[in-house]
Amino acid sequence: MPEEILISVVFPALNEEKLIKQTLSQFTPEIKSKYKIEVIVSDGGSSDATVEISKQLAEVVVLPEPGHKQNIAAGRNLGIKHSSGRYYYIMNADTLIKDIDLFFRTTLKEFDEHKIVAQTCKVKVFPNEQKLSDILFHFLYNNYVRILNFIGLGMGRGECHIFMKDMFLKVGGYNESMAAGEDFDLYRRIKKYGKIKSWGKLIVYESPRRYRKFGYARVFWDWTRNATSVMFKNKAMSREWEQVR
Repeated sequence: MPEEILISVVFPALNEEKLIKQTLSQFTPEIKSKYKIEVIVSDGGSSDATVEISKQLAEVVVLPEPGHKQNIAAGRNLGIKHSSGRYYYIMNADTLIKDIDLFFRTTLKEFDEHKIVAQTCKVKVFPNEQKLSDILFHFLYNNYVRILNFIGLGMGRGECHIFMKDMFLKVGGYNESMAAGEDFDLYRRIKKYGKIKSWGKLIVYESPRRYRKFGYARVFWDWTRNATSVMFKNKAMSREWEQVR
């Protein structure tokens, strides 16, 4: 690993043995060396092989306190506490980057050349599992995220959060009292201090497992009611975000 870490990529994970290996394997030694990356897995108390797999591929694996049940916001914050980078890239454990070299080259250049405080990108489902409903929904929702950033509300989906370290620490990180909507909440707070870049040409892929289990109508309703509650009440409606594995 490089002596100086530039980027800390943090993955909160819970019982992700089915997908964590392919997620971490995309960070090859060459990519890590080129962009001075450390990969951190913040485990939420997995009962499967997630931790064992992560220890083989990540530089840092963080475990929760014994007996402590943490949500995804707490998992992200805990992973960041063990990081060394100047930039934080927080992603979900099922996230794959379309063009990983372009992704890091472009986002680092944006931080260097423009006065921005955070970035986000498009999200789509795994190409080999994609259906027409996935294409239509993500087209609409990706544009919804871009509009929110354009009008100044701030928004980033959990699959692609990118922050300057100083700005993340300045706003106090993720709100651990929120079981959902914590991403919208954090981007809203960060937006007060500068510009958020919402990329159209950078893409990450996610598993469609939640959409397959609950359907897009249910998922969209859950997202909307939590976001609305965060906006007007500074708290989430959901008390717990159900894991789908």
